[in-house]
Amino acid sequence: MRREGADVVWTLVVPVKPLALAKSRLAGGAGRLPRPALALAFALDTVGAALTCRAVRDVVVVTDDRRAGAELSALGAWVLPEPTGGGGLNSALAHGARTARTRWPHTAVATLNADLPALRPTELGRVLDLAAEFPRAFLADAAGIGTTLLSATAGNELAPAFEGRSRARHRASGAREIELTGVDSVRQDVDTEHDLRTALALGVGPHTAAAAGRATAPGPVVGLD
Repeated sequence: MRREGADVVWTLVVPVKPLALAKSRLAGGAGRLPRPALALAFALDTVGAALTCRAVRDVVVVTDDRRAGAELSALGAWVLPEPTGGGGLNSALAHGARTARTRWPHTAVATLNADLPALRPTELGRVLDLAAEFPRAFLADAAGIGTTLLSATAGNELAPAFEGRSRARHRASGAREIELTGVDSVRQDVDTEHDLRTALALGVGPHTAAAAGRATAPGPVVGLD
């Protein structure tokens, strides 16, 4: 259903790795963080915030993780299994976009990283409003190397080129870079403990706040400090 106040409504595609394999870089550094719990918390807060954004019609989660799928479905996301035959992240994103357009042929689609625990719906709305002005557009991550959001308006292929230096690849592909200030929550993905500290300073959602609190509690798990 079209939401009031939104000129373009979007279907977001969010990829979620198997939780046991996610966020390996959080294992290093200060201590033994509960990576699967944190990865799930990030995804829950990301999807939960996205679902309340005025510009978002629906969120499609692409995952083979049963626990993540069940909990994200309970939030209201449409959960799809990863495509048969593998193909990695970009294949999963393209599969999610194609499947969304079988349901809504003229929808605008955008990918969104699953590790944006500080995501604010109003900031996401600003990014999507600007993205609607271009056939394809992208938002660079906080580090300026990767991409947290890639969009394609109706009638345009998503053509994702994630992993590694995806900012440069998406720019080279002809996608327009979104240059907005004040949208830090849409840029701040979490791969390292430093990223997590930054996200916590921005203000994370309830699931990440609870998981991070458990990580810093006294006991066998060493904290972030």
